[in-house]
Formats: sequence, C-alpha cells, structure tokens
Amino acid sequence: MEIKRSYRFWRGVARRFSPRMQAQWEVPFTGEPSVFICNHAGAYGPIAMCAHFPMADDLRPWMNAQVLSARETPAYVRQDYWWAPESRLAPLYSATLPYIAAAILPPIVRTAPTVPVYHDARVIRTVRASLRFLKEGKHLVIFPEQPSGYKTHDTTLNSGFLQIAPAFARQTGKGIAFWPVYIDMAQRVFRISAPIRFEVDTPLKDQMDRLMGGLRRAIQPHMPLAAESNPDTPEALPAGEV
Repeated sequence: MEIKRSYRFWRGVARRFSPRMQAQWEVPFTGEPSVFICNHAGAYGPIAMCAHFPMADDLRPWMNAQVLSARETPAYVRQDYWWAPESRLAPLYSATLPYIAAAILPPIVRTAPTVPVYHDARVIRTVRASLRFLKEGKHLVIFPEQPSGYKTHDTTLNSGFLQIAPAFARQTGKGIAFWPVYIDMAQRVFRISAPIRFEVDTPLKDQMDRLMGGLRRAIQPHMPLAAESNPDTPEALPAGEV
C-alpha cells in the first residue's frame, strides 16, 4: 500500500502543530516486521506515533472501524467520552459534536494506511490485513487500553491482538516481536522497551500471562498490576480461519 499524498499532508500538519518527540530504545531495533504496543496518552498517543515515531512510512496503526464510517462515528464519539458526562453542556455536546466529528474524521482517517479493527464476525478482516502488512515488512501499531471515562483508560488491556502471533507463526514459521512503547508526553519521549517475543513452539494460552504482563509493565509503569488482561473479540478466532 502506497502512502497517499493527502495522508502525508495531514501528517505534516500534525508534525507542525504537535510537540516533537524523541525515541529512546532500550535495545537497538532489529528491523524485522514488528508490533508496537502503546499506551494511549489521551488523544495524543496515536497522533504522536503517526507523526513523530521513527519509520513513520512503515507504520500501520490499528484503527477502530467506526471512525472510518460517517454513519458509525457518532456512536463511537459518544462511547469514547470526548466530554465530561457531568458537564452542564453535555447534552449540547452530545447533540452536536458527534455529527461534526462524523463530517470531519472519516475523510481524513481514510487517507491513512490503517488496519480497520472490527468487534464482530468481520474481525477476521483485521487479522488478515495485519498479516498482509507484516509479511510486506511493515509494522503494526496497537493501543490496547480500553476507554473507561472522560480522559481515562482502563488499567487492564485488551489482549485480542495477540491472536495475530500464532497466525503469523503458522504462515511464516516465525515468532513475532511485540515492542512496548510508553508514550511520555510530559517528557516528549517514546520509551521503547526490549521486545517481548511470541514463542512459536508454545501455545498462546501458555504464554499469555508472560506477554501481557511484560507489555503492561512497560506501557503502564505507574499503574498497579492487574490480575488479568481483558480479552477482546479476536480471542475466539478459530485457527483455521486465517
């Protein structure tokens, strides 16, 4: 997939009007097709990754499919807490902002080289697109934190994205590398920890705690440890479907 000129334009706008970021790698990047797992950092995390992260042209962010559809965007905006629910103006915001967003966001977001993320039977499209990009040498960017309120995200992480690891192993025989990225907006730094690798010869269920625990400690260093991660829709994908 070629990077569209319109996407380069909007990325240039974001670079100009958002804080510059530096990348601090715990270990040198290997260059292999990889998955970068990031904290959301409010609305700034995805913008920072697309605008300022190294290898920007080779990044393929997971994007909620609702944001790509003008019809579905209003519901997404309302459930994602774009305004304080207790605000006196909340009814006005609810009646106007979702539709303004629906008119602006989808045309812009559709220019980006994203992987649409579905939360129903169409999730297989998400996995297939992810595998295609990885095999082309591109890198995925995933934000597994679940919105839990105005300007906040849950301390647990959705773990459904891990299903791409055994699928990638079946098709290539390789164990994929998950690189945790802590987006520190206060210091304007991407803190990239050493990769956590999927072991090809070990069932996913037997390494789930190791993978999710390592990722969570790296991207949520100030949070208390949670007992378990929150599985998302892709968790139930049948092996033979990919």
